[in-house]
This record gives sequence, C-alpha cells and structure tokens, in this order.
Amino acid sequence: MSNSLNIKPIGDKIVVKPIVEENKTKTGIFIPDTVSKESPQRGTVIALGEGRKNKKGEKIPFTVKIGDQILFKKYSPTEFSLDEEEYLILSEDDVLGIIQ
Repeated sequence: MSNSLNIKPIGDKIVVKPIVEENKTKTGIFIPDTVSKESPQRGTVIALGEGRKNKKGEKIPFTVKIGDQILFKKYSPTEFSLDEEEYLILSEDDVLGIIQ
C-alpha cells in the first residue's frame, strides 16, 4: 500500500485510515454507543513519519509498517479530512498492538 496522501507526518507520527466498527454483534445484538466509544479503535497504517530519535540522535525504527492493522487508544488521535476522506494521526506510543 503506497502513501497517496498529500501529507507527510513528522517525527514519530502515524497516519491511520480508521476501520469503522459495526455496532452489532455476530448474533444481532446492538451495542450502545457508550460501550463502543470507550473501547480502543482499529485502523490501517497508511503513512509514517521519519521516526523518533534517541538521546544520541540515532533514529529508532517504527514497530509498525504501512499496511498494518493496528489497535490504538480511543482519545489519542487527531482527526482530519483530506479529499473527503477521514483520517487519524497519532504517535507510535499510542499504538496498543498490531492485529495479526
């Protein structure tokens, strides 16, 4: 997956395309918004910054890569729109895990 966005994140920032969660279980039970809005969110990494640097100025590589589906903290990302599409930008520290 290539970065076709007109935005280049800086530092340890990651641009994510959110995955919209369905508010219904497999058995057909609807989940209230109050429950789903408190849980972590999922998304696909579509762009990476240059990465963090340690105290010696050496670049620390990202743990995630473009195309990874990730789980991240609900209130961490900043939302933005570009070309009528919704995206999120967050720090790598806000990533909770990579979905295998």
